[in-house]
Amino acid sequence: MTSLDKPTTTTNDQKQQENDAKAVTEAALFEAFGGVRGMVETVLPGLLFVSIFTVNKDLHISAIAALAVSLLLVAVRLIRRDTVKHAFSGVFGVAFGVVFAMMTGNAKDFYLPGMLYTLGLAVAYIATTIAGVPLIGLILGPVFKENLSWRTRNPGRKKAYAKASWAWGLILLAKCAILFPLYWWADTAQLGWVLVALKIPPFLLAVYLTWVFLAKAPAPIDVFAEMEAQEQAEKERERTAERFGEAMAPLVDETVQSVADGPAKHRKP
Repeated sequence: MTSLDKPTTTTNDQKQQENDAKAVTEAALFEAFGGVRGMVETVLPGLLFVSIFTVNKDLHISAIAALAVSLLLVAVRLIRRDTVKHAFSGVFGVAFGVVFAMMTGNAKDFYLPGMLYTLGLAVAYIATTIAGVPLIGLILGPVFKENLSWRTRNPGRKKAYAKASWAWGLILLAKCAILFPLYWWADTAQLGWVLVALKIPPFLLAVYLTWVFLAKAPAPIDVFAEMEAQEQAEKERERTAERFGEAMAPLVDETVQSVADGPAKHRKP
């Protein structure tokens, strides 16, 4: 290898490491936020509700249909033994919406719990970031197997989580700034279609910005691997101590016996 080959090799290794880091980040984000299937499960109940209500203006049929499809999505995941957290969150959201709408008799209230949840989530992202514990880090830390190590041991990663949390908070606030006025001024169908239209694009933008920030951040510290290494080292020390004790046992016994026999040898008859 010539001297000119070495920088090229180093550059290729760095690019490969960057690509690997981006791939790991992408996989973790898909796992955390449900990927394409999670997005479909998020959109489908609301889309079904507004579609039916736009046609027949029947609150009960629209609400029951939305709740039924949410339960069906959970059932499919249970049958396939997939992760159900995203589907279950959808069921709870739809169920709260159905209860609100049925109690008030106002079809627009079907969307109110989800809108309030979005507003609360936006405030949580911003508040936790200001407090120094960005929410996106709390969500993704276990996914990256780093838990909370980024808070004290990985400042570059903490900074990336803070940027991502700001992005999520501001994007969700912008979404609320559009939806809440429509809740008061628009009719149910208009609000519903706008809300469905705003389900995926803001989410994808927030996920993309999170991916950009984390892909440029330092690699996560795998605290689980550290714990396993510490346990392995502790077991190895215990085995070493046992072997050392077994090897030294005859010498210790001989020394003890010599000390015990010493006075007897020097005792006068």
